[in-house]
Amino acid sequence: MQQGELLTIYVMLAIASSLAGHDVLRVLIPMIPYAFWYATPENDWVDLFHRYIPDWMAVKEKSFLTEYYRGETTLYQWETVQGWLTTTFVWGGFLCAMVFLMVCINSLVRKQWTEHEKLSYPIIQLPLELTSGGRTNLLTNKMMWLGFGIAGAIDILNGLHYLYPTVPSLGGRLYDLRPFFTQKPWSAVGWSPIAVFPFAVGIAFFIPLDLSFSCWFFYLFWKVERVFGDALGVRGMPNFPFTDEQSFGAYLGLFVIAVVATRKHLAQVGRKLFKNDPRVDDAAEPMPYRLTLLGLIASLVFIVGFCKTAGMSIWVVLVFFGIYYAISTAVTRMRAELGSPVHDLHFIGPDEMMPRIFGTRLLGPHNLTIMAYLFFFNRAYRGHPMPHILEGFKLAERTGISNRRLLIAMCIAIVVGTFASFWAFYHISYVEGARDWFAGRPFNRLQSWLTSPRAPDVPAIVAMCIGFFITGFLMVMRMRLFWWPFHPAGFAISSSWSMNVFWFSIFVSSVLKWIILRHGGVSAHQKLIPLFLGLILGEFIIGSIWSLIGITTNQPMYRFLF
Repeated sequence: MQQGELLTIYVMLAIASSLAGHDVLRVLIPMIPYAFWYATPENDWVDLFHRYIPDWMAVKEKSFLTEYYRGETTLYQWETVQGWLTTTFVWGGFLCAMVFLMVCINSLVRKQWTEHEKLSYPIIQLPLELTSGGRTNLLTNKMMWLGFGIAGAIDILNGLHYLYPTVPSLGGRLYDLRPFFTQKPWSAVGWSPIAVFPFAVGIAFFIPLDLSFSCWFFYLFWKVERVFGDALGVRGMPNFPFTDEQSFGAYLGLFVIAVVATRKHLAQVGRKLFKNDPRVDDAAEPMPYRLTLLGLIASLVFIVGFCKTAGMSIWVVLVFFGIYYAISTAVTRMRAELGSPVHDLHFIGPDEMMPRIFGTRLLGPHNLTIMAYLFFFNRAYRGHPMPHILEGFKLAERTGISNRRLLIAMCIAIVVGTFASFWAFYHISYVEGARDWFAGRPFNRLQSWLTSPRAPDVPAIVAMCIGFFITGFLMVMRMRLFWWPFHPAGFAISSSWSMNVFWFSIFVSSVLKWIILRHGGVSAHQKLIPLFLGLILGEFIIGSIWSLIGITTNQPMYRFLF
């Protein structure tokens, strides 16, 4: 197969798996029947919010759901299939519209970010090198195989230790530092794991040094802030030090920075849209700009219509998705420019922040109920599809793939990936019994909001503003002072849950990169790139082999990521 064909398959799989994975459909599908199966006289969900849920949005009959939850039966009966058809097509169509709107946004900014600014897109380096072929093929590079051997040997050793505890291990798990901080105020530091993952060291090598430094520096900064807060007696304030709220403001700041950086290109797009300026060429774009605008409007109308029909107020829908796509654009820009190692953003989506900004009384029970169902794409942003889409367009630009043909492949992946995921989850549930995963959180949260209404959280709003302005300040200083070591994106992502897991790997990688650049220069850095690509490839391949052995033998096996 040619490089373009391999990369097209890669992009399709990346997009489809991002939808099927841990933070989208794996959350949505268990949510569809959850509020009705688990309704009891004790939680009073029937009276609290069942009346606000349309019939087409959830499967409500407990008698129908019994086999779904108990398993040991089959999906393939017409009555069973018929019971899921409405919700499957409704939610599947909604998700496809959401992702197509991301395609349209990426189509508008692609030329500026990819061709004019020439952002580096660090995440695509491994698939690009693996499929390049020729004399520069990564698979013939000795440094790559050295890195592969290091990561692979560690995973083989740890896998054997998992099976035979007498075999020594080398890392392979998280070591919590909390037992070393038992006295106040140091005990306020909280969960502080330390571990080195070869693949994370490899990925972090490709992000700019100021960002990798900022990631672990601001991670430690949050810990110090907690300790100082405890020492000063302000830890009693709920949610102090408002890490999530500051991070939310920081991501909005990154969105504003991205828009400002793209403003001239957007002005050109506007001239093409409304004046058909012949000097603005959109022939190489995934879609002509006018068709892109129509697609964007159509997707937005579908999303607004879906939520309005469900019972949300239009102003709530617009604010909700305005925030969501602002964060999505910030994450996509950050991935394209910096190759951020993490962007999970647990619990800082609009479903969490809008009740803190407006209060639950203003939003009302109907809006809050429908917002609970929108939890599935806001729980975390790790598997966000929007960065994968833009990275696919970058791969097309690097390898000569037609953007428009790739767009067709992407749309196929979006639709097929979405509905194939529904089928796979249903099939497994009727065989093994349904798993709830994270489905209970939005409804327990909704119960809390409805039974204990809350006013706007002023300290949280102040923290959001502080995060926004700190991000702006860091960006201004970075532009004015060439030696400035702090990156605004590092401030935003350092509070992510995943940073707990990867901060020390990023620290190790940044130290190695600094030593290489300091003593070997750019030439040494270029020569060692295959070594770090090998670390990524080795851990993923050997880790995947352990997983395949587990599937084949039906036994738990070693997992390289906790």
